[in-house]
Amino acid sequence: MVTVAQNKLVYITYSILDSRGMVVEQHDVPVGYVQGANSGILPAIESAVAGHKIGDRVEITLSPEEGYGLRDESLVFVDDTENVPPEFRRVGAEVMFENESGETKVFYVTAIGDGKVTVDGNPSLAGQSVTCLVNVTDIRDATPEEIRNGRPLDVKTGTVH
Repeated sequence: MVTVAQNKLVYITYSILDSRGMVVEQHDVPVGYVQGANSGILPAIESAVAGHKIGDRVEITLSPEEGYGLRDESLVFVDDTENVPPEFRRVGAEVMFENESGETKVFYVTAIGDGKVTVDGNPSLAGQSVTCLVNVTDIRDATPEEIRNGRPLDVKTGTVH
């Protein structure tokens, strides 16, 4: 019986539930990664599925530090509505900011009221514990190139974050 182990190519499907048990993210199409190869999969998820076999379902509770991180209030900005272009004057609007180094970050409009617009660069689940329901759908030996890349060769992304 094949189990999840170092340098195995593992395919998983998963759901992420918030603290109320509501599904906030779900991937029914299997995501592939190489176990232990710095693939971008959260280390807590890799640890939890280690030793499991195809068909196993694993439930993992992640602290904020293990999941989406702690809230960083320095990533919350409030400005007067008249300083904000009209296309960004709606809750949920995505705003891209660039710092002095040329790095970009996505912020979301989270509130509008009293002549002010609030944008937040924190992940929506920052500061919260979440539960991940992970299903192991396939396991095989990874090729040397897949081990170097941390993911299957036919997939451009394969991260859970």
